[in-house]
Amino acid sequence: MKNTPILAAVVAISLLLSGCVAPVQKASPLKPATLCSTGDPMTQTTLYFGLNRPAGPVITAAEWQAFVDQQVTPRFKEGLSVFDAKGQWLGNDGKLARENSKALMLIHGPDAASEQNIEVLRTRYKQQFAQDSVMRVDTPVCVAF
Repeated sequence: MKNTPILAAVVAISLLLSGCVAPVQKASPLKPATLCSTGDPMTQTTLYFGLNRPAGPVITAAEWQAFVDQQVTPRFKEGLSVFDAKGQWLGNDGKLARENSKALMLIHGPDAASEQNIEVLRTRYKQQFAQDSVMRVDTPVCVAF
């Protein structure tokens, strides 16, 4: 057992160094990892709604506004922002697809009710307008009013 002092030294050094690694903090939609110097930690969720239907006419401004009035506003009374967007992606057929879209930005707390309301919006839009998807992007943010 000539290597016992060396083994003990390696173990001791390993134990000491293991305390030097900071744990990784993972953000989730329900708990942002942001530390704010100004404002409060919240989540910014942006949803992208395509305005083309697979078959039939495009979703009109009146249809979009009715969706916002009937589905979005009751769930996010605190406020929201809507932007016109132009999306494009490479389709499964290898062709470039372009589509007018609406981007809906929501700032909300990290709570289960907000999460559920966002998923309801995505599901209802896909069902109502025969959409394959509604893209969702979540970002932890600091918010001050």
